[in-house]
Amino acid sequence: MTSTARLLLASSHPGPTLTVTVLAAVIASAVGHPAWLVVLVAAAVVAGQLSIGLANDWIDADRDRSVGRSDKPVAQGLVAVSTVRTVAFVTAGVAVVLSLFLGPVAAVAHLVLVGAGWAYDAGLKRSVWSVAPFVVAFGLLPVVAVAAGPAAQLPAPWAIATGAVFGVAIHCTNVLPDLVDDAATGVRGFPHRLGLHAAGVLAFASLVVAAGLVLVGQLGGDDPVRGVGVVLAIVGTVVVVVLAVVGIRLVLTGPPTRTLFRLVIVSSLVLVVELGFAGARLVA
Repeated sequence: MTSTARLLLASSHPGPTLTVTVLAAVIASAVGHPAWLVVLVAAAVVAGQLSIGLANDWIDADRDRSVGRSDKPVAQGLVAVSTVRTVAFVTAGVAVVLSLFLGPVAAVAHLVLVGAGWAYDAGLKRSVWSVAPFVVAFGLLPVVAVAAGPAAQLPAPWAIATGAVFGVAIHCTNVLPDLVDDAATGVRGFPHRLGLHAAGVLAFASLVVAAGLVLVGQLGGDDPVRGVGVVLAIVGTVVVVVLAVVGIRLVLTGPPTRTLFRLVIVSSLVLVVELGFAGARLVA
């Protein structure tokens, strides 16, 4: 990989990009899509997430530079803003093209998802509505994964609700470490207006709600999980609740760090992998 490619990858928010892609791929696999369709879903999602991450660093280049963000290659002048902007548009174009092969329902859902991410980058992050793109995007992620292909099935309502609630947790914990820098550059999104403690508690309370939705979705309805699936459902819920308690304690007793965001990411992976192994019925 060339140095420019490495810098572009670092500018794309690779951690969240990889996590969202894994979530989509696991869900697509869990509903029984063939391997080629799982790969297509993953390819479309990763292209869209790359474009969102790159757009974020390109649009925020001046702001990040003013507060000395050492984790941003663009802010450090290691890669040109124009280069990041160009690749953001290219990856967005790739995401659009790949989405068209997912089928109409999944394609529309994915394009709205990517559009929500770009809307956040372009200005919603500075408003009280900053949480809305995350609720929309993560609520639609199960739709993209489940509805892909000719059958165009829709996910169960609890799966969509779980994604939307996770969006709240992800947004709040991702922003908390940047509250001071954001305040210095005029960014006052939804978590900023709540404040550190309230936003942090809301984030991890959302995790508990998400775990509860997944548990009810697996154990209730016309086709509940059975046997080992019940054990996995309960264990997954307990793990997420424990992580949420740890997160709330960290919020209330120490400075905000990226550990809070990582706890949410780990929780999302625990639940989605559990869904795959438990054989939960994700289709409505």
